[in-house]
Amino acid sequence: MIISILGIWGILLNRRNILIMSMPIESMLLAVNLNFLVFSISLDDMMGQSFASLVPTVAAVESAIGLAIFVITFRVRGTIAVESINCIQG
Repeated sequence: MIISILGIWGILLNRRNILIMSMPIESMLLAVNLNFLVFSISLDDMMGQSFASLVPTVAAVESAIGLAIFVITFRVRGTIAVESINCIQG
């Protein structure tokens, strides 16, 4: 719970650089992964552990798509500042 709250706080606090905003999202995914493992052990069920093995896959896909968006935004705008991304119309 504390890691999730720190992740939300990190997103709300760091509004300047989009790359730094993606790091708290990764910490929230790790918090979910930890919850899956803890509840799997406490309930003596393997489903939580199987879901916990899928979370790194989702994190890797999210990182790859996010980095592709960062590269395209940097090529078009010349910066990855959040203020310039908010003006994108479409």
